[in-house]
Amino acid sequence: MTKPSFPAASILGYPRIGPNRELKKALEAHWASRTDEATLHAAARQLQNANLAKLTGLGLKPDDASLPGDFAYYDQVLDATVALSALPTRFADLAGEHGAIDTAGSFVLARGDESRAPLEMTKWFDTNYHYLVPEIGEATPIKANAAVLLESFAAHAANGNTIRPTLVGPISYLLLAKAEDGAPAGFDPLSRIDEVVNAYGEILAALAAAGAPWAQLDEPALVTDRGAALAVPGALAETVYSKLAAATERPALFVSLGYGTAGDITRPGATQGLLARAGVDAVHADLVRGAVPTAEFLGDLAGSTLVAGIVDSRNIWRNDLAASLGTLAALRAEVEKAGGTLAVGTATSLQHVPHDVAQEANLPAHLPTWLAFANQKVAEVITLAKGLAEGESAIAAQLSAAESAIAHRAGFAGTTVASVRERLANLTTADFSRSVAETRKAAQESALELPPLPTTTIGSFPQTSEVRTARAAHKAGTIDDAAYDVFLKAEIERVVQLQERLGLDVLVHGEAERNDMVQYFAENFDGFTETENGWVQSYGSRATRPSILWGDVSRPAAFTVPWISYAASLTNKPLKGMLTGPVTILAWSFIRDDQPLATSANQVALALRDEIADLQAAGIGIIQVDEPALRELLPLRATDQAKYLGWSVDSFRLATSGATDATQIHTHLCYSEFGEIIEAIDALDADVTSIEAARSRMEVTADLTEFGYSRGIGPGVYDIHSPRVPSTAEVAELIDIALASLDAKALWINPDCGLKTRGYAETEASLANLVEAAVAARATLGATV
Repeated sequence: MTKPSFPAASILGYPRIGPNRELKKALEAHWASRTDEATLHAAARQLQNANLAKLTGLGLKPDDASLPGDFAYYDQVLDATVALSALPTRFADLAGEHGAIDTAGSFVLARGDESRAPLEMTKWFDTNYHYLVPEIGEATPIKANAAVLLESFAAHAANGNTIRPTLVGPISYLLLAKAEDGAPAGFDPLSRIDEVVNAYGEILAALAAAGAPWAQLDEPALVTDRGAALAVPGALAETVYSKLAAATERPALFVSLGYGTAGDITRPGATQGLLARAGVDAVHADLVRGAVPTAEFLGDLAGSTLVAGIVDSRNIWRNDLAASLGTLAALRAEVEKAGGTLAVGTATSLQHVPHDVAQEANLPAHLPTWLAFANQKVAEVITLAKGLAEGESAIAAQLSAAESAIAHRAGFAGTTVASVRERLANLTTADFSRSVAETRKAAQESALELPPLPTTTIGSFPQTSEVRTARAAHKAGTIDDAAYDVFLKAEIERVVQLQERLGLDVLVHGEAERNDMVQYFAENFDGFTETENGWVQSYGSRATRPSILWGDVSRPAAFTVPWISYAASLTNKPLKGMLTGPVTILAWSFIRDDQPLATSANQVALALRDEIADLQAAGIGIIQVDEPALRELLPLRATDQAKYLGWSVDSFRLATSGATDATQIHTHLCYSEFGEIIEAIDALDADVTSIEAARSRMEVTADLTEFGYSRGIGPGVYDIHSPRVPSTAEVAELIDIALASLDAKALWINPDCGLKTRGYAETEASLANLVEAAVAARATLGATV
């Protein structure tokens, strides 16, 4: 094959949910049977065409494969499962002609059906994006299915746009997979690599035959400890890509390596060089989260292109163009010495940031010039490529504007607040600890008088269209504060009455007043700003609007206390106060990059500590401080993890250690690999921890048992990320699994996560089954508990 040149400016991927969440609306209309599949496909194609038109308008070229081909209806890992026809045994009936999975079948994998739970879902590296975990066994079918990629390439080519078809790479796909239930003990999905590589070869050949000049294979798992060991000279990555590159019929290959540094950076000739020697035509390096390659580590690029991911695609701050241009100029000299060429790109896909700052009409006046969303980042990539090719004078205006914005941000009032800094400086070790757990447990048992296997929910109840309509009307000023308060109190009363009718033991107020579990807190803390249209995909059709942490944090006044106190006045049962923890507030916000994360976390923790004190003073005896993102921010390399776990645990303890012994502190974690951080979970020193466990069928209990975890624990028995209603028998089976390995005296019964995204019919049915199963299990325990 004749190798085409790689574009001088490119991005790894683009937000696919749409600037106004067009994909979300199309998907949910289809899932609700309001539209057929043809209408869904038409809406998706219209969105993709609009995205490509925007990108070419910003300066990416339509004919040089600089346009990303990474669109997915639900998830890029699910798309790789479809491309490999890799159906788990329980979904074997979804195989169509030649074993292929169609769109409807892929949605069953993602969402489940009446008789089957969907694929497990977990976090994509250290982000808040969730991917669907492939299930691979010894007999899982592996057969190339390039239909979706081919159809997309052809449709865009007909419109004059040459996209770069994109697929999760074969090594990352298998490293992200889990062994299918029933696989032999010790089975490793990576053992199927030869068959997977053969299928990828067939897919690449089909793309070449269709005229695709480039194909992108994303191999982010090579930045993890296990993956890095496979990305050193002579190891699996070189073998795999030597085989793929040796094919005579294939597009030029671009391998991306975002989210950190791939390969063993202690050894010369690391990943970029070895993949080039393997015959890969372009290799990416993340210069934001990963190391900048030096001459020692570049190795022999053998005529390949190194794509420098120098524009941050996971945060929203404006690029320091002058500093980036200096880095690129120095790197280009080393790359050319190594026999390669240099191109400019993003650190990862732009799927982790919103579409456009221009959509934000109501940001504080100081903020817009500090920011860069996806469209602004595309412009930064193009600007840097131009500056690299033509010199600083060619981008003088952009350099000056960036310098002015960065200086304005550094000197702006509120970026640094003396009183906040002084409070942090005066902390002592006593501010980070409570009484011993046994002392607290005795005080709480006396105060709360809960039954064995107490039942509760995680916090939120369904946010109905009526709730959203009332919130929007209040925001628009069409209903006043008094009318909105009346509405919210009625909604809280309805939720409390429902929980009492169902027989739950510890109640919540339902969070009707909260738009989002992080944004609500950001709106009530100084130092944060919210967006109107800053949507980022979380999973499937679900999106979040991360707030922007730009300054020092404090809490002007109590804000959760009135609503929770009102709910508590409606019942004689214990009612939980609901707060979001400091690490999660950071993880699900766009956070400032001008100070250590630990400093920001402790500022948020002190604001929460004040709120906990006010809840306690109002008579709330159970307070939940959710940290679902604790595992999410864990660094990908083990050598970096202890430092992170140290400050993240400390920030939680700083927030909660002002509580009295009789106040029961709960926390909640979801959709992560908890065994890796079990010591940190224990170190949080929470009295009760609820944790996702339903989709994995209580896998986490093995980690808890092995560790000897002795605190209160609520492994989830109801998967709220699927619309299906678990039967009483299904919930009872999960409770039995938990009881087989955990202390019944410590066990709580609860869903996996909050119920905000569910409907009331399925919620009520599911919780009724949960309570019924818990009551039956309680009866069988009898006096032994």
